Amino acid sequence: MSGQETPTDGEPLGDGLWSDGGPTNGGETAADEPNDTMRRRGTDNRLKLWLLLEANRWVVAAVVLLGILCGIVLMASAVTDRVVLSVGDPVETLFQGLLTATITGVTLVVSINSLVLSQELGTLGDQRERMEGAMAFRRDVEDELGVAVAPATPAAFLRALVDAVERRSVRLSEATDAVASERVGTGRVQRFAEDVREHATAVSDDLADPQFGTFDVLSAALNFNYSWKIHEARRLRDELAEVDDSTESVRELRDAVDGLVSVLTLFGPAREHFKTLYFQWELVDLSRAMLYSAVPALLVATNTLLFHGVLGSFSGATLGVADYVWIVALATAITLAPFAILLSFVLRIGTIAKRTLSIGPFILRATGGNDADDRHGG
Repeated sequence: MSGQETPTDGEPLGDGLWSDGGPTNGGETAADEPNDTMRRRGTDNRLKLWLLLEANRWVVAAVVLLGILCGIVLMASAVTDRVVLSVGDPVETLFQGLLTATITGVTLVVSINSLVLSQELGTLGDQRERMEGAMAFRRDVEDELGVAVAPATPAAFLRALVDAVERRSVRLSEATDAVASERVGTGRVQRFAEDVREHATAVSDDLADPQFGTFDVLSAALNFNYSWKIHEARRLRDELAEVDDSTESVRELRDAVDGLVSVLTLFGPAREHFKTLYFQWELVDLSRAMLYSAVPALLVATNTLLFHGVLGSFSGATLGVADYVWIVALATAITLAPFAILLSFVLRIGTIAKRTLSIGPFILRATGGNDADDRHGG
């Protein structure tokens, strides 16, 4: 390209900046960009991801218990003539193990509560340092957003940051239009600004009125892949810095990219902070739920051990399965309720933790070609 030629969309500018999704100086292309929502960024199918994250935890626990109940009954119906479940030693052995496991699970709950509460305990100096850190971050956000007081609730606070991202992306788009007739090709920058604006608008709507403590707040925040946006914006800014053009419009374009990165950089620690609070909230709920369910579980297991001998009096059958099989299967499901609840909560917490291990512009999964969607960045 000669010095007199004006670059058009899709042509390299000689400094690594492409305007139509071509290769960049980082060796990455537009095909590497992950999808916006966490559901689409993962490789798991929608049903599995819904079960791990979106589904009500009580429903998941109930499904697990129903599966255990049905599994026992179906096995008994499949071996009608050779039922090994009988009134005697097998039942006694089973519920002895379940009773011991339930008591051990309650002990585990106490340990979980101690771990959560230990983060809330500290000296006056520690508490003051925590307060100063929180207030300093809020002041940074307020200065960046140009507001006197940032919102107090997590959903409103995150929404204010996302709305700021939307405004900065609009500014970036306008700055891009201002240099459209200049020597700098800006097709990719324009598309990036438009994608960020549309995504920020969608996330802002999701944060309109959710209540903290539910998964809605964190779900909306997790769907905002700020880490890739930071990476892409910084890459564009670096390429713009190499453009040999110091006109006012180009400087405003560079400033617009810097402003967008500044807000995205604040969104990262805010989301991680609320994620930590959500984990603590969930662990407390988990502990309480396990303790509540442990009482009927212990009662059923104890009574089954003490009075399992009378089950022999139930000689009838329902749906082709002996009544004592139904009773033992139901008692087993009730006794396992604390562990079904533990499973349902830990599945969500573990899934979130795995998908948000890093903070900042780091992508922890494969980054090339067809694996572009198989990444769990922020």
